Amino acid sequence: MKALVLAGGKGTRLRPITHTSAKQLVPVANKPILFYAIESIRDAGIDDIGLIVGDTQAEIRAAVGDGSRWGVRITYIPQAAPLGLAHAVWTARDFLADSPFVMYLGDNLIQHGIQRFVREFEALRVDALILLTAVEHPEQFGVAELDGTGQVMRLEEKPKQPRTNLALVGVYLFNSTVHDAISQIKPSARGELEITDAIQKLIDTGRQVHSHLHTGWWLDTGKKDDMLEANRVVLDELPTEVRGELDAASRIVGRVQIGEGTQLVNSCVRGPAVIGGGCRLVNTFVGPYTSISDGVEIVDSEIEHSIVLDGSKIVSPGSRIEDSLIGRNVAVTRGERRPAALRLLLGDDSEVSLI
Repeated sequence: MKALVLAGGKGTRLRPITHTSAKQLVPVANKPILFYAIESIRDAGIDDIGLIVGDTQAEIRAAVGDGSRWGVRITYIPQAAPLGLAHAVWTARDFLADSPFVMYLGDNLIQHGIQRFVREFEALRVDALILLTAVEHPEQFGVAELDGTGQVMRLEEKPKQPRTNLALVGVYLFNSTVHDAISQIKPSARGELEITDAIQKLIDTGRQVHSHLHTGWWLDTGKKDDMLEANRVVLDELPTEVRGELDAASRIVGRVQIGEGTQLVNSCVRGPAVIGGGCRLVNTFVGPYTSISDGVEIVDSEIEHSIVLDGSKIVSPGSRIEDSLIGRNVAVTRGERRPAALRLLLGDDSEVSLI
């Protein structure tokens, strides 16, 4: 079996972070989202991975390399434009050939990995196995209708009036019959080859499409709040590991990871939280569900339920930061000059909330 991981797309919902970074490389608990997908595939016993890449392929190639660090082989497959999930499969058909494969969206996180789904697909010997989960707003997803045995009867992409609340999770398993199905579908109204249409074509031509109802967490990290939620659930499973230095006035509470070369001076970190290497925290409180990447400096500040990326500096006496995603090399400061005023330099698609 092979794997196809989708790491193209422009990440417009995560701008301005994705103006300068691939959305699949934005970290959750200080590890790029894409790395979780690769590890999950490897742990399922699959070592031949095709990686669909687009405009951000240079950055993704630099971060992922040839896959040897995970014990897998990576084949990069450029996609000219993000024209739908089925289009990505069609683009990769030479790599996939006649092999069965798992398709994994590179900005998704699946609790407990995909090993059990791969084994189920192999045991059932069906043409496709799709993962489903119950959601509150099914109109935002591809939605499935099932018969009493779990066979998929009908799929619909983002229906205005959903027939069920069962949404497609970002993991699909197919055998080679999907290529013929894709060759028979047309672009949707939004100009994309929809994977739901390809699966429906399998159903309509008598192929066996089975479902698995996933009851653990599944997260699509497409927006800021999704990133923070992903960060929260991953940190909840974090073991404690402290390799930095704490002075006598500093303390950690709960599950906390602190990287090498990080210094805490008169500061408190209350977990679950992770702090990368080479950071400096002075007179600072870091609250639960916070991830701080490498080389960050925080002075006279409080921060909680947030993600701070590499090289940023926060010096904000008397301020508390919550529910925030702060990009790379960002400076957050509070001036003491009078008259008091906000002085901002913000890029395109920025969002600021003042309370």
